[in-house]
Amino acid sequence: MTALWDLAGAARTIDLAHPYRVGMPQSPNHPPFRMVMERRHGDMVREDGGSAANEFLVLGGHVGTHVDALAHVSQDGLLHGGVKAADVMSHKGFSRLGADEFQPFVGRAVLLDVTAVHGVPVLPAGYQITAQDLEAARERAGVTIRPGDAILIASGWSRRWAETEAFVGQTNGVPGPGEEAGKWLAAKKPRLVGAESIAFEHIPAGQGHARLPVHRLMLVEHGINIVETMNLTELIDSGSREFLLILAGLNLAGATGSPVRPLALVHPS
Repeated sequence: MTALWDLAGAARTIDLAHPYRVGMPQSPNHPPFRMVMERRHGDMVREDGGSAANEFLVLGGHVGTHVDALAHVSQDGLLHGGVKAADVMSHKGFSRLGADEFQPFVGRAVLLDVTAVHGVPVLPAGYQITAQDLEAARERAGVTIRPGDAILIASGWSRRWAETEAFVGQTNGVPGPGEEAGKWLAAKKPRLVGAESIAFEHIPAGQGHARLPVHRLMLVEHGINIVETMNLTELIDSGSREFLLILAGLNLAGATGSPVRPLALVHPS
């Protein structure tokens, strides 16, 4: 029997996370990322000449590449499973459905490349991904989606990461799945879904995050975690459409989201 570490060692690892940097694109609804050097080399020098540096980190749970916990969204005061948000929420966080209840994912994932369906490197700003787009991407990839898989949607939006204002899409919108596409995804019964934009949604031009129907479908109605702001460029270009995904969040008790660093293990080219 081949050892698991030998199998992993033979694979190509692709990092699906963006780097955390001050000023990076993020939703205006969440606290920005800040990193400040608290101690610099030379501020304190030991007798032997050694010194150390360290920093303060300040960030929201939905900044950078991150996973949404089920406590993140409610509908009419209810969280997933009919849990009353008011009953499990306090200034310390959530006693139910927080980021600490998100179990690390190690399993099969599929990439639905909608850019390939349309023959473009990046979908237009404000484009609404349809159920037909997702089915066409699945057929093009030649994959079957199984319950418990992770489903990642490629819009090419990672290629615009350096364009902060355009990436956020407050003016021109962001490509993402519409409500019918969300229903298509939920029917596949994935463990989690992920995409490249800040919100796992179709954001029309000029509307911002006014409505989030796919969040309601995934988090509230079906208990499916969402991973946002993924960097899928290298994975798209690799040609891999099914692969092993390793994804874990921080064990943040009661938080509504957590930073993640997803890793895709693919067959070497």
